[in-house]
Amino acid sequence: MLAALDIGNTNIVLALHDGNNWINSWRVYTDQRKTGDEYYVIFKSLLESSNIDFSAVDKAIVSSVVPNLTFSASKNLNRLFNVNPLIVNHDLNTNLVRASIPQELGSDLLCNLAYAHHVYKSENVMVVDFGTALTFSTVRRDGSVVGVAIVPGLITSVNALFGSTAQLPQVELKIPSSAIGRNSEDAIRAGIMYGYAGLVNSMIEQVERELGESLFVIATGGLSKTIATLIPRINYLDKYHTLNGLKLISDLN
Repeated sequence: MLAALDIGNTNIVLALHDGNNWINSWRVYTDQRKTGDEYYVIFKSLLESSNIDFSAVDKAIVSSVVPNLTFSASKNLNRLFNVNPLIVNHDLNTNLVRASIPQELGSDLLCNLAYAHHVYKSENVMVVDFGTALTFSTVRRDGSVVGVAIVPGLITSVNALFGSTAQLPQVELKIPSSAIGRNSEDAIRAGIMYGYAGLVNSMIEQVERELGESLFVIATGGLSKTIATLIPRINYLDKYHTLNGLKLISDLN
């Protein structure tokens, strides 16, 4: 069984794959002030509460965009499962054209691109990841990485709005009935949801114009399911896409 740890700027996800499916996953808030021992206690408790057989895990892999947590997280996987985890980096086999991978490409985006190319080899693919940052990562059908575009994510933008205004209320992000709000809550929802939907559609079209070819578009990340109905250019919604990329890289190495 594989233990995959995806350390993001907002959340840390631990998931277990039995060779066929993801059978369990847990999500905790990313807090760089926490010690490795504190995270060890948290994940050990979550695993025990789910009656996980620790000895069944024989492989582990880590993707981290938070360097301060990478070492302690790897150490914790070793303590929990008695395995030496693989750390995702540019030197690993991903089935992408290695020379085309930008040096600054984050490990989460590397996982996204690797799995996108693995599943849709005959397509030029864009992965739209709705995380702390909203990212657009594109790979050609030959496995060469085209590049990435990054904007603040939906939650990041909303938090910035609330933090900078005195009278606007905090709202749950959901699709409003109209793009024209008649109260503060619906006005915020309209601006964020329809505005970001337009942004995503526009980015897809712009990248296609620059490539001169069409794209197959995959959406993943926390709010992808919520907003996907507003974005007709999304071809496939995969909430496990980044984790599947981790599994693929583990298998390849």
